[in-house]
Amino acid sequence: MDIAQKLPQWKAGREDGFDIEPLYINMGPSHPAMHGTVKMVLKLDGETVVGSEVEIGYLHRCFEKTVEMKTWNQVIPYTDRLNYVSPLINNMGYCLAVEKLLGVKVPERTDYIRVIMCELSRIGDHLTCIGAGAMELGALTAFLYFLKARESSWQLIEEVTGARLTISYGRVGGVVRDLPANFAERWAWVRSQVEQNMEEVSVLLNTNRIFLDRMKGVGVMPLDRVLSYGMTGPFARSSGFDYDVRRDEPYFAYDRVRFDVPVRTDGDNWARYQVRMEEIRQSVRIIDQALAQMPEGPVRLEDPKVTLPRKKEVYSNIEALMNHFKLLMPGHGIRPPQGEIYSAVEGGNGELGFWLVSDGGDRPWRVRVRPPCFPIMSGVEELILGEQVADIVPIFGSVNMIGGELDR
Repeated sequence: MDIAQKLPQWKAGREDGFDIEPLYINMGPSHPAMHGTVKMVLKLDGETVVGSEVEIGYLHRCFEKTVEMKTWNQVIPYTDRLNYVSPLINNMGYCLAVEKLLGVKVPERTDYIRVIMCELSRIGDHLTCIGAGAMELGALTAFLYFLKARESSWQLIEEVTGARLTISYGRVGGVVRDLPANFAERWAWVRSQVEQNMEEVSVLLNTNRIFLDRMKGVGVMPLDRVLSYGMTGPFARSSGFDYDVRRDEPYFAYDRVRFDVPVRTDGDNWARYQVRMEEIRQSVRIIDQALAQMPEGPVRLEDPKVTLPRKKEVYSNIEALMNHFKLLMPGHGIRPPQGEIYSAVEGGNGELGFWLVSDGGDRPWRVRVRPPCFPIMSGVEELILGEQVADIVPIFGSVNMIGGELDR
């Protein structure tokens, strides 16, 4: 679609003799739908957006420069703060990049655990996006149902990692600890809660006339523009871009499980809603298979030059304490060979990539993150062009902007 086709016919003068000028208003950062950081300067013709300037804000995580002053292992807690709605994917993505740089392979059981925890995180991410987006359109009940479902998944994450949000569960060479003995039973309960709440929300929204009118045909992004901006993830798949890192460039144990990649072609809010709903179902399917296939064995690489020792050993064993000290203290730690690596995983919003450069030292020489949200936010000005002011809220909700990973 040509951008000009989205714009209404706007003139400086009217047939009734009254001259009109565009109205400029600020939407955000204090607007509740703008996440407290984003500001849109809107140029309006009545209620129609005929121009805009979108500022992503200044959250100032400063991830990329901060972690260049940290050892390779000390970076892990900082990855939690990128996409804080699905932090496990950040953890595992970074650890995978460092392992590629080192040229090491984690145990098979670790691969399956990482798949399970990433998909749990993806479920929570999509539930948050859909639920909050529905709430902003007045569907508070749907929001409460999905918060309930997300709470059950977060409880399970907390049982595994010890935390709900900033989890720091990943480790270079493995994970902190194995899954609890009753994980399969607890997952069965979480799955039942998620499936029940999804059914309830589908009944509430899928035939709701208000919801359909606010979603269908609104915020259309054609495939050619998606490719032009470099968009990925559910947003891009809603416009027909059939690409998923898990399937097309498999990592962990994704090549050993079966799942479908939902794709739509309409490229509107409704298509993005449908894709995310189906991806939740596919994540459930992936976790079921991973649990059934997961072998016994260690969950960490037993290499004192790479992997941090277990905490209980640090507190009771002098060799483990010394190993822990050397891996974390400046001047010691992991020392990958000189070189660089780009490694990507499928985040909640698309391709999450880490570009790491090593000079052979104990800390990264350069770090660069490809945040899935950034290319999508680059297209928001075009996305809202020609739409009504009220449509900005559901459009922006379908983008699922996460401020923590936007800091450039």
